[in-house]
Amino acid sequence: MALKIFKDADADLSVLKGKTIAILGYGIQGSAQAQNWRDSGLNVIVGAADWDKQTIERAKQDGMNVMGLSEASAQADVICLLTPDMVQKKVYEEHVAKSMKPGKTLYFSHGLNIVYKFIVPPKEVDVIMVAPKSPGKRVRETFLEGFGTPVLVSVYQDASGNAKKTALALAKGLGALRAGAFEATFEQETQSDLFGEQAVLCGGVTELIKAGFDTLTQDGFAPEVAYFEVLHELKLIMDLIQEGGLEHMWQGVSETARYGGRTRGPRIIGKETREAMKQVLKEVRDGSFAKEWLKEYEAGMPLFKKMKEEQSKLPIETIGKEIRETFFKGKKEAKC
Repeated sequence: MALKIFKDADADLSVLKGKTIAILGYGIQGSAQAQNWRDSGLNVIVGAADWDKQTIERAKQDGMNVMGLSEASAQADVICLLTPDMVQKKVYEEHVAKSMKPGKTLYFSHGLNIVYKFIVPPKEVDVIMVAPKSPGKRVRETFLEGFGTPVLVSVYQDASGNAKKTALALAKGLGALRAGAFEATFEQETQSDLFGEQAVLCGGVTELIKAGFDTLTQDGFAPEVAYFEVLHELKLIMDLIQEGGLEHMWQGVSETARYGGRTRGPRIIGKETREAMKQVLKEVRDGSFAKEWLKEYEAGMPLFKKMKEEQSKLPIETIGKEIRETFFKGKKEAKC
């Protein structure tokens, strides 16, 4: 493996002694990180907008010291910008920028706003990232289980000369170094993350599922049968892949599935699909996707809302709801 893996012994929590960490964005990821750091003995405060009563109440119920966004930024040594990508620039400009003095650290868990220069911090501050490789829920769960979630650590700007030590200490406080951290650039994290979401994990896999469902039902197969074959069983296959890799999955299915999958799969993901993936990556790397997304958000997300409404009415969604209620009532499907 080319990338260096960092473990607990590579970091020192004392780097953060006497420092205050402010969480701006107390969502699923922000709340998990805040609680893990607090439980690791670090001084954590939460910044929230005055109108966001729900977030304020939830943070207080979690035992957090809550204050305004600007106040938290002013008090903190490490400012963690964990709001959604679309609002980070506004939050930074209105509540964080005036607090960006020498000695401060600006922290991210995804680098979109830095990579595409929607946010340009002053040269006198450290800019770092710790990016958990799982949703916030698991970041908290694995910490409570006594382990941790793997993370990527990155330094974009090292004004103090200690930015990497700070990033590793924060990763350790999350419990992440029990699992391990690897180092990469902001660009590598951001662009690989966006590409993975669009081409495979979210965009690619959902389109593949819909295409398989439509192909079967349009040829006369019952939608219930199609749902099980192209959606429900996908989780079981992914469990095998995550457990031991692609070849482990092949060994966990029938010989017929192995032969059919190996010979027909490349016909589905062929040259045209691979060329489309290259174009998707190009749009990620040159910043056109990021600009398009922020323009869509600033316009009120008309296309986003239209797609959501249309896709919520797809037959696979309707039949899926019925199947889950019939076969998995009272039990999460993910555990079946």
